[in-house]
Amino acid sequence: MEQNFLKNILSDIRVELTEEFDRNFERKAFFDRPWDEVKIPNKRGSLMMRTGKLRRSIRSQIMADAIRFTSSLPYANIQNEGGTIVVTRKMQKFFWAMYYSLAGRMVYSVKTKSATNTKRNKALTVEAQYWKAMALKKVGSRIIIRSRRFIGAHTQVDILVTKVCDSNFKELDNYIKDKFISKNFKT
Repeated sequence: MEQNFLKNILSDIRVELTEEFDRNFERKAFFDRPWDEVKIPNKRGSLMMRTGKLRRSIRSQIMADAIRFTSSLPYANIQNEGGTIVVTRKMQKFFWAMYYSLAGRMVYSVKTKSATNTKRNKALTVEAQYWKAMALKKVGSRIIIRSRRFIGAHTQVDILVTKVCDSNFKELDNYIKDKFISKNFKT
């Protein structure tokens, strides 16, 4: 009974926390703390939802008397915690590839052979300039990744855990009343 009770509580907490952590991506915030804005707005959504891979990669499992949340993606931790990364030659090549792919999508005037002044070109120009600036960073320089927390300790987590525990204790109380008290004290 004792083990099942703890398992039930942990299972209920796991379900509730998984849902809430998933909603952080919809909120574009860690509960009530909005994520920092990105330098270049993206038409595909926020920085954390461009592909949805990070959101889908989050897994949770019950381990003895704890719940563990993990992700198989290598960048999940740095997105959640923040930190710095060192520019490598491979990263530099990627940045140049992104720059050229965006620059190649620009629409040019046939007469003047220059980029037209359209909304699309303006957006591409801003994003292309970002990738060019990244590509021009020296190998070995550092890029600061701001924390965009989506999993972790928060007062809302504490409230949720308390609510789940109270609900389970209430169920246990009702179970005890039904099984023992009503049978032993019939009037």
